[in-house]
Amino acid sequence: MTKEYKTRIADKLLARKLAGKGAVLIEGPKWCGKTTTARQQAKSILDLGDSSVLRQSEQMMEVSPQTVLQGDTPRLIDEWQTIPSLWDSVRSEVDKRNAFSQFILTGSSVPPQANATVHSGTGRYARIKMRPMSLFESGDSSGTVSLRSLFEGETFQPQTADADLPQIAYLTCRGGWPQATLLRGNIALDQAFDYVDAVIERDIQRVDGVRRSPERARLLLRSYARHISQQVSYATIKADMQSNDAKTLDADTMADYIKALKHLFVIEDLEAWNPNIRSKAAIRTSDTRHFVDPSIGTAVLGLGPDDLIRDLETFGLFFEDLAVRDLRVFAEALDGRLCHYRDSSGLECDTVLHRRNGTYGLIEIKLGGEKLIEEGVKALKTLSATIDTTRMKSPSFMMVLTAVGQYAYQRPDGIFIVPISCLRD
Repeated sequence: MTKEYKTRIADKLLARKLAGKGAVLIEGPKWCGKTTTARQQAKSILDLGDSSVLRQSEQMMEVSPQTVLQGDTPRLIDEWQTIPSLWDSVRSEVDKRNAFSQFILTGSSVPPQANATVHSGTGRYARIKMRPMSLFESGDSSGTVSLRSLFEGETFQPQTADADLPQIAYLTCRGGWPQATLLRGNIALDQAFDYVDAVIERDIQRVDGVRRSPERARLLLRSYARHISQQVSYATIKADMQSNDAKTLDADTMADYIKALKHLFVIEDLEAWNPNIRSKAAIRTSDTRHFVDPSIGTAVLGLGPDDLIRDLETFGLFFEDLAVRDLRVFAEALDGRLCHYRDSSGLECDTVLHRRNGTYGLIEIKLGGEKLIEEGVKALKTLSATIDTTRMKSPSFMMVLTAVGQYAYQRPDGIFIVPISCLRD
C-alpha cells in the first residue's frame, strides 16, 4: 500500500472482480481515488493523464495497439477514455490471452457511446463505480454498526457515538475527497470549492468537446443544490435557473447540461423503489435530486459549516445527501442498490437498500432529536405494514439513520436508531 493510503471498500470489490474477469473498469468522479485504489493492485501502469504519455500512446495505437497493452498484469490504464479505441483493443487482448486479472481501466467520465466502440465488453469487463469516501473509509465513523450484519439477522449491543452537530456540518462541507480527508480546517474545505470550479470551468467542456457556458453550468449546479434531496421536476429547476439567467433557456439546453454533469459523475439522482404493496396508492416514480458528494452543493452555494448550523432545515437536506453518499458506497459492497419510496398518499421512505438476493432494509434519515426520530419510526412502520409480504420478503431491518445521538441501539419495537458516525458496510 502507498503511504497514507486509506483502505477503501472498493479494494475487496476490485480483487473479487479481477478474479472473475479479464478487465475491470473503475468509474467515478475525478478526485475520488480511482487511480490510487487501482494502483494498490496493479503491477504496471499506463498513465494517459500524462500528456506526453498520451501523445505517444495515440501514435502507438495506430502502429501497434498490442504494444500499448504490454506490461505486467494487472495492467492499469488510467483515463482510458482519452483513447476510446483502447476499449476494443483491451477486449480483443483479453480474448487472446484467455485469462483473468489482465487489465484495470479507470475513467472520470462515462465511456463513449456504443458507436464509438465495436463491442460492449460483455463477458470480458466488470464494472465498479467509486464515489468519494464514506465516513467509515475516511476514519470519521467507528464502524461499530454493520449493515451486512443487520442483513444477516444479527443485532448489536448499544454503542456510543460522540460526533456532534458542528462536526457533522464540517464533514458535510468537507466531503469525502481523499485529499481533503488528509487536511484540516479551511484548507480541507477548500478542496470542494476547487472541485466545483474545475467542473464548471474545464471539465464540462472536455467531457464531450461541446462548448458550454460556465455561468450557466454554475446556475444549474446552484439550482440543484437548492433542491437537494427533493423530488422536484426538471421544469422546476429550469424555472429556478431562468429567474437568474437573462438568456433564453430551453428544455433541450438544460437537458444537455444535466447529461454532461451526469457523464462527469457530478450529479447522481436517486431512483424510485417499486415494491409490491397492498395499498391502492400510486407509487411516485420521480427521482430524488442528489450530488455524488454533499460538498459539491455546499460549495456551489458558498456555504460553510456555520451556515448549516444556523439553518437546520437546509442542513437536514444536505445531511440526507451525505447519508445517501455513504449508503451508496455500502450498497456497492453489499451487491445492492439504493432507492427511495414515495406514493400518492404522501407516504415516504428516504432510502431503501435493496440487494440482488431480494433482501432489503428501510432507512429514514434525520438530523436527530426525539421528535424527528419518532417521525422516522412512524413512516417506517407505516410503509412496512403496507408491503405485501405474500409477494415479496419483509424488510431485513428498519433504521432511522441520524446525524447525531449519544447511542446506536435497537428499540423495543425492533427499529434501529444509528448515528452515521457508527455505520459501516
